[in-house]
Amino acid sequence: MLKSLLNRMIRRMERQWRYDASYMHLMTDVSPWTALKFAVVTRLVNRRDAPAEALAAAALAGTLAEDCGPCTQLSLDMAAAGGASPEVLRAVLAGNRAAMGETAALAYGFARAVLAHDAEADTLRDEIVKRWGEKGLVALALAITTARMYPTLKYGLGYGKACTKVTVAGTAASFVRPIPAAA
Repeated sequence: MLKSLLNRMIRRMERQWRYDASYMHLMTDVSPWTALKFAVVTRLVNRRDAPAEALAAAALAGTLAEDCGPCTQLSLDMAAAGGASPEVLRAVLAGNRAAMGETAALAYGFARAVLAHDAEADTLRDEIVKRWGEKGLVALALAITTARMYPTLKYGLGYGKACTKVTVAGTAASFVRPIPAAA
């Protein structure tokens, strides 16, 4: 019964976001309880604790560290639905901090520093706490972390094969990967 319920939920998500979640169906079929726990963990970000554009920038940086295709598109679509503007999303994809605006640029810089294990994260972390409190910091850290989980799982299960173009508000957008792909 759990397997059937989860697969229905996945199919609904696939239709809503026009996304192929075959890897999630596999995990559900093999281990429904694991799939359920995974789904719960990836929904831990409290979207009220930081601005939408900050969460979008942090999550996109996390996704781009692991993916260059469908998961990136899904992250973009979800960020847009969550209130991030197309202009900010395009700027984040391009790595253009000046065009991101102050809020997204702070979160993007923080995400990049965290992903690179760069000491700059300490300074940016202090600024995030000053602006949005520790709840905002937790939300951004979870956005970075959870954004990486799906593409990592997808590639680990053998479903992540190719980079694809991505679009923002129906227009093709180029992107840079914040962290170089593993050699």
